[in-house]
Amino acid sequence: MTRVNVFLHYTQEQLDRAYDQRAWAPNAAEVIQRYATASAEVRQRVPRRADLPYRRTADERLDVFSAPTGNAPVHVFVHGGAWRGGHKDDYAFPAETLVAAGAHYVALDFASIPTARLPEMAAQVRRAIAWVFANARSFGGDPERLYLSGHSSGAHLAAVALTTDWTALGLPAHPIRAALCVGGMYDLRAPLLSARSAYVQVSREEEDQLSPARHADRIGCPVVVAHGERESPEFQRQAVEFAAALRAAGRGAELVVGPGLNHFEMLETLGRPDGLLARVAVGQMGLG
Repeated sequence: MTRVNVFLHYTQEQLDRAYDQRAWAPNAAEVIQRYATASAEVRQRVPRRADLPYRRTADERLDVFSAPTGNAPVHVFVHGGAWRGGHKDDYAFPAETLVAAGAHYVALDFASIPTARLPEMAAQVRRAIAWVFANARSFGGDPERLYLSGHSSGAHLAAVALTTDWTALGLPAHPIRAALCVGGMYDLRAPLLSARSAYVQVSREEEDQLSPARHADRIGCPVVVAHGERESPEFQRQAVEFAAALRAAGRGAELVVGPGLNHFEMLETLGRPDGLLARVAVGQMGLG
């Protein structure tokens, strides 16, 4: 039988597997349950303002976990879920570590497929960030120290947000001071050739606009791009090439690899004071 490669050296079956992180992380369900359990505990311990609306729909809500002092930096987190799942309530677990370090932690909610298409999801994340910037002082945050992170499909949405013309939304040109993108996809060509195309449907123009690696010159802040050592080869390639695109555009970029960690375990390190991602995030905010 003739081998047919659909992308690089991948057959269709291989590419589909390369974009299915659970195939590379046998403990995925267990780790995701740990997110939820730890988040429920953190919501009981850390003061927060819950379900603040950043626009009209029920999906457009966010939680602010409050720093102990005023005029503190603000860290905004965009959750993953393969663009079709996830909820802010299950991503409260990093709040305790970042609040203890002296930052506000903001967990975003937004619509997912099939309720919304990918371009609208990206627009919602942009609106949420704009709301946080405009309202930071109302919860003791410093809008001049706004930081952004995301994981998996949330890292993709965060990276898309970094390419935004913020002046069109009434914000300064570069409102985000630094970003942390973890286990994301930054060029959509390969994912759209994989089995994910069954539910992620965009035009070629939308694909281009939603591929931040192609628009690294629009990004105005330093970016740490991270992945776990045991993530799928495609997610590793995506991270390496996004970091390279940022450097080629003259932007500050650092590639961080989590030794021995898979896609899901990597994010847990954002919730531990001694964790790899927590150290990166705290360092970006100058709180380390």
